[in-house]
Amino acid sequence: MHIAEGFLPVGHAVAWFAVATPFVIHGARAVIKESKEHPESRLLLAAAGAFTFVLSSIKLPSVTGSSSHPTGTGLGAVLFRPPVMAFLSTIVLLFQALLLAHGGLTTLGANVFSMGIAGPWVGYWFWKLSNTLGWNRNVGVFLALAFADLSTYVVTSVQLGLAFPDPVSGLLGSVAKFMSIFAISQLPLAVAEGILGVLVFRLLTDVARPELERLGVIRPAQVVGA
Repeated sequence: MHIAEGFLPVGHAVAWFAVATPFVIHGARAVIKESKEHPESRLLLAAAGAFTFVLSSIKLPSVTGSSSHPTGTGLGAVLFRPPVMAFLSTIVLLFQALLLAHGGLTTLGANVFSMGIAGPWVGYWFWKLSNTLGWNRNVGVFLALAFADLSTYVVTSVQLGLAFPDPVSGLLGSVAKFMSIFAISQLPLAVAEGILGVLVFRLLTDVARPELERLGVIRPAQVVGA
């Protein structure tokens, strides 16, 4: 991820577009609703999108036809829930395909599904699990960003494996090969992204605490003497 322009067979590219489109439409509606009902959230939405754009623009060569990089989608999933990130990630990936030659238009559906849908949902599940278990909030943020990153590349490996099954070991063998190559660069990147996410989240709690409290991301501060 990003899977390069023209790298997927036509049938696969069309299928991933079909699968991703409903999520993107739902996400667009969620962004519009949030912006209309809470205009003060627009800056935070923009920050979540910018965070994803900047991190996912860091491109390291990896599997042929793809690349490794942080994704940044876990932060937006924690702040606004995963549907929002399907729409924001689509915008990010579209701009990157047009302006930076990262990914492509024909592979946009596949890239959106892995980075904008699967990654945010997995990251959000880890955030919710951490909260349920009563772990420190920083641990939850770290897990959300790290696993949103890693799950993106697991899904990308499956996408590539489906498109290019190994002649000997078949689909599972192909997926395992793609995952093993991605892991060399992606495991340390996921750890670094998790740490960066904790630092950014701490900053947001200082500059946007009222919004985070309204969104239910953090608990309202207790008033001394109350």
